[in-house]
Amino acid sequence: MRKNIQIQPLTQESFSAFGDVIEKENHDFFSINQGLTQRYHALSVAQITGDHVTVGMSIFHNLCATQIPFKIVMLERHPYGSQSFIPLQQQKFIIIVALPLDHSQPDEQQIYAFLSNGKQGITYRQGVWHHPLITLEAESDFLVVDRIGGGQNCDVHHLVEPKWIIEQKQSEISSL
Repeated sequence: MRKNIQIQPLTQESFSAFGDVIEKENHDFFSINQGLTQRYHALSVAQITGDHVTVGMSIFHNLCATQIPFKIVMLERHPYGSQSFIPLQQQKFIIIVALPLDHSQPDEQQIYAFLSNGKQGITYRQGVWHHPLITLEAESDFLVVDRIGGGQNCDVHHLVEPKWIIEQKQSEISSL
C-alpha cells in the first residue's frame, strides 16, 4: 500500500516540534541604523555541540526542481547541531520532517511535509529527522547556517518503504 504524505502550509505553530520558522510575519522589530532599518531580532538560534566546532554559513546551489508528487526513501539528522535554510531568491521549497520513534530512528508513521511560501526560512533543531533540501525551482540558492567542524554529524535512516509526497487538496487548504 502506497503511503502518501500531504504537503501543508508552513507556520510556526505547525512546525514548532521540529524547529523555527524564520520570517518577519507576526514578529516584533526595533529600528536601527538611524531609523532606516527594521531588525527582526533572533528569529532562530543556532545550536552546536562538540569540541573545535563553530557555526558556519554556506550557500547551497540547487541545480534541479522537484515535481510533485515525488518519492522519498531516506531521512537524515544532525545530532550535534541545528541547520537553517533561508531561500535567497524567495523560492518556495518543501520541508519534510519526522518525529523520533526512539533515540536512534525516526517514526516512519509520523512524517510531515510543509511548503515554505518563499519568504520563510527554517531551522531544524539539533537532532531533528528531515529530508535533504527539496526545491520546486531550478537553479536556486539557499543560505545555510550549520555546525562546521570535526566528527560525524549526519545520521542517515533508510525508510522501510518509500513515502510519496503529494499536494494538499485545494478544498483542504481553504478550510485551514
